[in-house]
Amino acid sequence: MSEKKEFRVDNLSCANCAQKFENNLKKLPNVEEVKVNFGASKVAITGQVTEDEIDSAGAFDGITVQRSAESKVEKRIPVYKKRENVVALIALAYVILGYITSYVYPDNTFIPTLFFLIAIVVGGAEIFLAGFKNLAKLEFDMKTLMTIAIIGAAIIGEWKEAAVVVFLFAVSEALEAYSMDKARQSIRSLMDIAPPSAVIKRDGELVEILTEEIQINDVLIIKPGEKIAMDGVVITGKSSINQAAITGESIPVAKDIGDEVFAGTLNDTGALEVRVTKRVEDTTIAKIIHLVEEAQAEKAPSQQFVDRFAKYYTPAIMLIALLVAVVPGLVTGDWATWIYQGLAVLVVGCPCALIISTPVAIVTAIGNAAKQGVLIKGGIHLEELGHVNAIAFDKTGTLTRGIPEVTSVKMEQFDGINPLAFIAAVEADSQHPLADAVLSYTHVNNLEIPKSSNFQSVTGKGVIAEVEGKKVQIGSIRWISEETQVSKTTQDEMNLLQLQGNSLIVAAIDGKFAGYIAIADQLRDEAVSVLQSLKELGVKHLFMLTGDAKPTAQAIAEKLPLTDVKADLLPADKLVEIKKMKEDYHIAMVGDGVNDAPALAAASVGIAMGGAGTDTALETADVALMADDLEKLPYTMKLSKKTLTIIKQNIIFALGLKVIALLLVIPGWLTLWIAIFADMGATLLVVMNSLRLLKIQKK
Repeated sequence: MSEKKEFRVDNLSCANCAQKFENNLKKLPNVEEVKVNFGASKVAITGQVTEDEIDSAGAFDGITVQRSAESKVEKRIPVYKKRENVVALIALAYVILGYITSYVYPDNTFIPTLFFLIAIVVGGAEIFLAGFKNLAKLEFDMKTLMTIAIIGAAIIGEWKEAAVVVFLFAVSEALEAYSMDKARQSIRSLMDIAPPSAVIKRDGELVEILTEEIQINDVLIIKPGEKIAMDGVVITGKSSINQAAITGESIPVAKDIGDEVFAGTLNDTGALEVRVTKRVEDTTIAKIIHLVEEAQAEKAPSQQFVDRFAKYYTPAIMLIALLVAVVPGLVTGDWATWIYQGLAVLVVGCPCALIISTPVAIVTAIGNAAKQGVLIKGGIHLEELGHVNAIAFDKTGTLTRGIPEVTSVKMEQFDGINPLAFIAAVEADSQHPLADAVLSYTHVNNLEIPKSSNFQSVTGKGVIAEVEGKKVQIGSIRWISEETQVSKTTQDEMNLLQLQGNSLIVAAIDGKFAGYIAIADQLRDEAVSVLQSLKELGVKHLFMLTGDAKPTAQAIAEKLPLTDVKADLLPADKLVEIKKMKEDYHIAMVGDGVNDAPALAAASVGIAMGGAGTDTALETADVALMADDLEKLPYTMKLSKKTLTIIKQNIIFALGLKVIALLLVIPGWLTLWIAIFADMGATLLVVMNSLRLLKIQKK
């Protein structure tokens, strides 16, 4: 059986290098499948292969690997120690010496040329080595083109310019490495969240061990101010937990016995004992990191287009360079000038900036979203979100809080008893979904609840029980109206409350009408502002899909800026509605990821609420809002639209600068250093423009 291994990759700073590294790995014997993830600096290999063989495949650019399980975090190297920075500084020193000596000794060309030659060798040794190897295989990347250009410049006596070009290229490499490192910081910060070890209780003793060695059902001891190392359930203690690292919530969440806690979250106040429920590789934060890295590896539609375009672009540039070098030379006889111009065209035409234009934006956006508690499972979904012009919402738990609350209470006068307390006594034995709302209400109002007995359920009508010797009936309006006299005024009040979306609990005590309690699922406080924000972002159609009855759905809908409401829908009906909407709109579906799973999967983009700890949401949805926070939705839409804009800008920058530089060939103004500036400038402009996505935050 073939073995699949994952490695983290060091020194992977160039999209072209990543592609070449992948191609080299595919050529190794016994390797069946290879996937290099440029954004996450990872490689997955299926087959029999050693680390030495993998390192040899990346030797062309100093690319090395480490086992993922052994080292989660890429080694940090100080800026002044980084190889590319040291090389650039040494090359600069010799270029400066070359210029100084050329002015001090204007008649002596040997000394300045020697310094320029040393700058070329020091700054360009690795370039030349890789370039010659590529030439032997007829592979044409930036280093091949640079090798041809620098050697050509030296042959025609342009030593000074060749040295400057080598230095600028070294600077370009250093800046690109720094920029990509910056883009990957979001992932790296996620990896740093969970502590590498934890204190556990085993055989009555406290021991500190590595998280990899912690087993399910081990008990973690967590002191105030400590990070939680593993997912688990609280078995002793109470505390508030800062879950911002997982869910993006800024307010700590209260935790009690039986509550779930996540690895990487911070224990604020109380001491806790937590029973471990997942191994280190299965924790929520581990899943998030894995899904984000996989998402960054997935090619978005615009990236697929750029990759196809680059296949034709590079040969076209090489043909133009050849024509520039040969045709004017044949006409004018000035071979030196036009060969030089042809070499400059080769350098300026390198597609580095174009190839990196999309992935660097996708990597940055998905990483930023993860830090904000939004998990976007691929560049394709990020782009699709930017095209969404309609959103369908589930009602319960999405637009509403999902917890029924008492909205109105009316009780009749009885001698010596409180009807509300008697109703609560019966509801305490009930399994009805509205019973909890009644009990919560009586608890908040500090009512003393007596005990009930002889509890009976009357199918389709309600319940009967005895409380302090009195017969208590609780049920529907129709049933209680049949059993006792209810005034027309009260009947009208109850009918109006039902039309407003309330469910009613009506009661009678010893055959006399006792009163009613109106209960409704309350609208989220932020629902109206969120929907308004979505409209401002260009989402023109907002729908609500719910299984609730039409009056209840309509009552909620009247408070919201919705386009349309569909009520009385089963999960299968929601699926049908989404399929219909897809014919007319780019539709996103927002739900809880469980009973809405079919609709989430069918929508152009499925968005699940409250994904933290919910495997269904993480697996089914294209986007998971890790906290139960609807306000993350406008942020996510804004991020996706901004990403689309930046990708378009990047492609324009990458091609526009090169077109401008190529036009300088016509008057013969294109030089090697202008060519390298254009290439370096386009690459850096693309990366820096993409890093602007890090500034987009949830308001």
